[in-house]
Amino acid sequence: MNILFFIFLVSAFIVSSCGIPVAATSTAVPMVTPSSISTTGIQPTNKVSPTVAPVCISSEPTQADIDRALAYTGELFSTPDWEQSYSLNGSTVTVLWQGVPQSALVYLEARNMPCGYGELDLNKDFSDENWKTVFVNYESYEMIDECKTGTGLRLYEFKTHNQGFEYKIRYWVENDTDARVIVTMIVFPLESNLLLDEYSSKLFPDYSTCP
Repeated sequence: MNILFFIFLVSAFIVSSCGIPVAATSTAVPMVTPSSISTTGIQPTNKVSPTVAPVCISSEPTQADIDRALAYTGELFSTPDWEQSYSLNGSTVTVLWQGVPQSALVYLEARNMPCGYGELDLNKDFSDENWKTVFVNYESYEMIDECKTGTGLRLYEFKTHNQGFEYKIRYWVENDTDARVIVTMIVFPLESNLLLDEYSSKLFPDYSTCP
């Protein structure tokens, strides 16, 4: 991959405030930018936060929020093959791991929800309409599955296509606290499906893929 094009992709990630991983060539790391996204087909259930009127907190991430985001994946991406960076974007802590040798990417957001949230909020944030915005830089995308556990952990699985290459994406949404949601996205080339399965099972042993 042309080094100038790779630098352009990295710059686009840093300066943009919305978007999705931009698929590149098979030797390049697909890039992502922060976004709010969602999916239809999940029926509202009980609210995650208490039913009483919420007491809003500060939306600004604290050091504890940063530490939580950085520690969420443990030591899984601490090897030299993965390059880590993080940033603060409004009420969100974002962490990015670029796996250059694997042409892969892992992207995490710890989103502060100052006044709490419920199922209706998550259904809106992860709606079919918003996926269109998330994958706007791809030539095509297809949701191949979506599921949710009884504890509220959501998983969305996609297949995307761009510039002659295909990628598989898994996107988890976890209710971390009454005022924080953590989303984790893994992007691997289609031919690296075994690696995708391996990392997925280490991150979410009981929910690495939809049943």
